Amino acid sequence: MKFQNTVGTFLFLFLFVGLATSYAQEYDYVVAQDGSGDFETIQAAIDASKSFPYGRVVIFIKDGVYHEKVKVHSWNSKISLIGESKENTIITYDDYFDKIARGRNSTFFTYTLLVDGNDFYAKNLTIKNSAGKVGKDVALHVEADRVMIENCRFIGNQDTIYLAGEGARHYFKDCYVEGTTDFIFGQATAVFDHCVIHSKENSFITSASTPSSINYGFIYKNCKLTAAPGIKEVFLGRPWRKYAKTVFLNSWMGDHIVPEGWDNWGNPENEETVFYAEFNSEGPGAAPEKRVPWSHQLTKNEASRYSLQNIFGEWSTQIKER
Repeated sequence: MKFQNTVGTFLFLFLFVGLATSYAQEYDYVVAQDGSGDFETIQAAIDASKSFPYGRVVIFIKDGVYHEKVKVHSWNSKISLIGESKENTIITYDDYFDKIARGRNSTFFTYTLLVDGNDFYAKNLTIKNSAGKVGKDVALHVEADRVMIENCRFIGNQDTIYLAGEGARHYFKDCYVEGTTDFIFGQATAVFDHCVIHSKENSFITSASTPSSINYGFIYKNCKLTAAPGIKEVFLGRPWRKYAKTVFLNSWMGDHIVPEGWDNWGNPENEETVFYAEFNSEGPGAAPEKRVPWSHQLTKNEASRYSLQNIFGEWSTQIKER
């Protein structure tokens, strides 16, 4: 019996040391709330990372609920945040417009995760604003360029994801986004690829503010649009600014999407400047013949122009290499 216990202890230590060594080899830093990593908070690991590194800085985050407001600074370029699991590695905070109380622009201070550093990468995380239905409350706020996010969940209500930066490029793959009103908004060029977009209220999904000089705004490719029970009147989008561009390609839409599809935000003049389009929409919410006349149904040739190469330029090759 004593021998068996000794063997068991040895095996446990062997596996533990092996796992720790694996983490050390694969990641620059490990974050764990139980003290088994290099840091107990995500922000501490980011703050310890080298500024403007030549190579990528990879931070592994063990499962846990991290109640912290996280910022990836502009000098923290090439940061990767890799969660242990999408469901159980959770970053959450509860700021909202009235709580911040900094005037008309308070929304932009409500983030749970703010990314200012270029070439950011995230995988296997849940980013949540836990304030509840109390007004504008951002979960993810991105100001950086060349940002890629895979297999993550974004949980919020109004203004869940804010994508900023004129000419900035963001790519989301296999992600889940939920919210109530304008819950994906901003001026960046962003592609959502094979993502689930979940509406929790009768309202608007997107609110783009694409600058007039930018060719692409928000693009949804092969996405699935779902809704909470009882939700029946959701618009694909409305323009935060008059040159908003939003396109859905090969996406499935539930019956919560209203037949007209798009809204002009109470200003008919926006109909002359926005670009709202679809190609090959499917599902009970797909109603191309009933969409507002100032939106577009793309031809196959027009839809083919929405390749990652055309949208992102040279950065598209880096996306494919990941």
